Amino acid sequence: MNLWWLTVSAFGLAVLAVSSYEARRPAISPTEARVFHAVNGLPNWLYWPLWLPMQLGNLVVGTLVGIAVAWAAGDWWVAAGVIIATVSKLGTEKIVRREMADYLVVRQRPGTSQVGAILRGDVPSQGASFPSGHVILVAAIATVVAPTIPVGWWWVPVVLTLLVMFGRVFVGAHNPLDVTAGLGAGLLVGGVVAIFVR
Repeated sequence: MNLWWLTVSAFGLAVLAVSSYEARRPAISPTEARVFHAVNGLPNWLYWPLWLPMQLGNLVVGTLVGIAVAWAAGDWWVAAGVIIATVSKLGTEKIVRREMADYLVVRQRPGTSQVGAILRGDVPSQGASFPSGHVILVAAIATVVAPTIPVGWWWVPVVLTLLVMFGRVFVGAHNPLDVTAGLGAGLLVGGVVAIFVR
């Protein structure tokens, strides 16, 4: 089973590395801008269906939901893993931002880096946004709790993670590479933590 989690971590590292490589540009690429506007320009009514899943990327909400899933499964090792994943998320985000320091002027929130960005809810219009901390958290916790869920329901954490990624671009909080980097970092963290709690 450890080989599976090592594979998840390696995949996450690859996604993070590719996202970081693509983000090391002097400007947001036209392709990334097109993807951003395609998602960000969708109808406003999507905000409310996306609002609830996006809360899973909130440090407190995501952690509590992860602990609740572990508690329902009666697996306290996984509950401990959720807490470790949450703490690791903070460190991983800091490390990635330090490594990308020279590019954070470009990797600003879409309110600054994208012409005509639509900002929904309380998203900030400026500040560094690479990688997405919401996505790191939800991907890491989803990875840690997935084994406690019946196999037929493994699609649920996957879909919730994808909804957070989609939602963060939709509300104008992040550019696409910000959320793919968050996914990679989250899978990396979650896979490593899962090795020790399974």
